[in-house]
Amino acid sequence: MANKLHVKKGDTVQVISGKDKGAKGAVIEAFPSEGRIRVEGVNILTKHKKPSQAMQQGGIVKTEGKIDASTVLLYCDACGKGVRTGVQINEDGSKVRVCKKCGKVLD
Repeated sequence: MANKLHVKKGDTVQVISGKDKGAKGAVIEAFPSEGRIRVEGVNILTKHKKPSQAMQQGGIVKTEGKIDASTVLLYCDACGKGVRTGVQINEDGSKVRVCKKCGKVLD
């Protein structure tokens, strides 16, 4: 599997395929070894939990499930949609991600 993702924790992304197509949210967690990510408000799963020490009440809990990283694009505020990205090297030698459409720095 892929060990490198085009998005990282905290990025705002837009889903481009699947049941949540068009949804926008922040990346909660990234799993580079699996090539999957967890996005806020996307792929909501319903889990039935039994009462335990940690959770006294028990009941039905809704959580975000993992989705494939290839089904999301990094969101560009200037363009107002998910865009493909490129890498640009700054004067100080650091790399930054830029929008392929408008050229805005996305980091």
